[in-house]
Parts: sequence; structure tokens; C-alpha cells
Amino acid sequence: MNQATTAPATEQPLVRAAMPAKAADRFIRNTWYVAMWSADLEPGKMVARTLLNEPIVFFRKEDGGIAAMTDRCSHRFAPLSMGKLMAGDRVQCIYHGLEFGADGKCVKNPHGNCTIPAAAHLKAYTVVERHTLLWIWMGDKTPDPSKIPDYSCLDDRPDLHITRPGYLSVKANYELVVDNLLDLSHTSYVHAGILGNADTVEADIKVEQTGDVVAVSRPSKNADTPGILKMMSPPGFERGDQWSTISWYAPCYMILEFGVSKPGEPKEKGTGYFALHLLTPETERTTHYHYSAARWNVLTEGDEKNSAIRDKIFEMRTFAFAEQDVPVIEAQQRLMDQSRTPLSPVLLAIDAGPTRYRRVLDRLLSEDARPQ
Repeated sequence: MNQATTAPATEQPLVRAAMPAKAADRFIRNTWYVAMWSADLEPGKMVARTLLNEPIVFFRKEDGGIAAMTDRCSHRFAPLSMGKLMAGDRVQCIYHGLEFGADGKCVKNPHGNCTIPAAAHLKAYTVVERHTLLWIWMGDKTPDPSKIPDYSCLDDRPDLHITRPGYLSVKANYELVVDNLLDLSHTSYVHAGILGNADTVEADIKVEQTGDVVAVSRPSKNADTPGILKMMSPPGFERGDQWSTISWYAPCYMILEFGVSKPGEPKEKGTGYFALHLLTPETERTTHYHYSAARWNVLTEGDEKNSAIRDKIFEMRTFAFAEQDVPVIEAQQRLMDQSRTPLSPVLLAIDAGPTRYRRVLDRLLSEDARPQ
């Protein structure tokens, strides 16, 4: 049985290993990654994505399933995604007409005696469609669908309470984005007025680990309610007891429970939302960032009002990510890349969460490298 371990706010986290001047390939390959939102893969279309430095082309098969294979023809290395999607779940290369099946095997060579060399076949990937997302297994070990993180809050409530899917391309290593999200103390400064304020600077930070899941809690008592929670709450919530607990699931998925109740009232009488963060490394220095939000215990009434709140949540969160978080994170990456020597960050009590998850990530990276 998994046991939860807790780190109090006063605990001095272990010293993090020095960060190299250049980001290394620190990707767990035998795990699930989000390739895209399901709605982004339309029938009859091909979509190219680079994931973990690997070019991949996706398309929907005629039976509705998902095909994914290396997006690089084995002949002259042209992108298959520039070619044609043909009947019978085949992709025709734009350069010389070789055709590949949904399993990655070359099924047609129109040249010479039409022989198909064994080396012509491409790698295919397992893809599962779940929680309105496409999840791809990048490694060579046997895929286990039970290990897909639980984002069922995208499935089990009215559409009116779920924001539309968001996407950003971040020019930075995915671990810098995880650091940002697991250290919610920055919301009082970077997102002042939207996600935090002066009242939320002081908080009793708690870090818990259950198995490989790391959760960081940061409650605030009788504080001025941040703008995004005030906007989605009925009158009487201008000040309140707020809580924010963000959970990290390896290698780079997070769910933040963010909400407010009236001062002294239990959490169950309050309202809030689940902020969903799904990161997928594109390269060592670029990250696919998918996000959405699902409200819980909705206290505002009327479809028109809740529709407007849903849209406003998306707009405020997108602004917070795109205009506030991402510029800082990308600047971090640039400055780290400029350094000629390894960098050792100064650690504070607020770094307990990022330090704990990196400990888990380092272990999982070592385990991933072992033979099956």
C-alpha cells in the first residue's frame, strides 16, 4: 500500500543537483504523453507533432481508431504528413509515392520490381483516446492504459462547467514549467489580482507524497479573494478561506484544486475549479502545454451567467499563462543556456514541492532505462 509522506513548510528541502548549462534529454519514454486534444485530429486529416524529439504523424483510421507512426519516410526522409491520406488507412509519401499502413509497415513501393525492403518499415505507436485527449505511449515496453492519469473531471460534468481546451507552445524545458506550477507562491507576484494577492503571500505550505504522486497545498485564511475566484462566486465571497492543492503525476501532469469558502466555513460549502495542466516535451527546450478547467460545486445560477463565467475563466487563465508565466519561464531557459558553467539554484522553503517531485522523477528516469 502506498503511504503518504508530508513535508511541513519549515522543512529545508534536499539540495537539488546543479543544473547543467545545457538542458539534457531527461524524458521517461515508457509512459503516456498527451499528443493533442481529440478535437484537433479531424477525420481525413493528418497532424504532425514532434514529441520527445521524435517526429510523429497522426490520423484517424476508417474504423475511428487512431494511427500514429514516425513522420519520416524511410527512403529519403521526407515528412509523411506532407503526403496523402488514402483509402485503407494508408499514407502516401509526397516525394516518391511509397505507401505505409497504419501499423507503420511499408505496403507499396511503386518503383522497379516493387520489392519492399525490411528497412522500409516505420515505427508505430499506441494511442488511446481518453478524457477528450489523445494519449501516446512513446517507449518500447508494453503499454499499460491503466497508467493514464485520471482527468475524468473533463467527462463527468456539464459542458457549461468546463472551459474550452487551450494550447500553448512554450520555448523552455518541461521541467521549468513543472517547477513553476508546483511553486504556487509565485501567484502572489506574477499573477497579482488574478490568482493571488498580498494576502496570499503567507501560507502554511504542505508537501505530501503518495506513491509517486506529489501534492503541494497552500491554504490562506480570511484573505482577500483573488479575482478569478471572486468572479465565479456569488455575493459574500469577497473575503474567504482559500485553498490550493496541486498534484503532480509523473512525468509532467498536474491537477490544481483551487477554491474559496466564506471565512470559517468548510470547504464543501465553497466553490472552485480544477485547473488542468498537461505538459508534453517537444524537445529539450520546447514544450507542448495543454490546459483546461472544470468547475465544482457551482454556486452561480443561470446558463447565460455560467456561460460567461466559463469563457472568462478561460480568458483569465490563458492571460496568466501566455502573458505572465511563459515569458518568465522562457527567459529562465535563455539565461540558463547562456551559462558556461552548471547552475545551482538557491533553495527556499517554497521549493519543497519542486525538490520532492524531482527526486521522484530522477528515480523514474533510472527505472525507465532498465530493460523490460
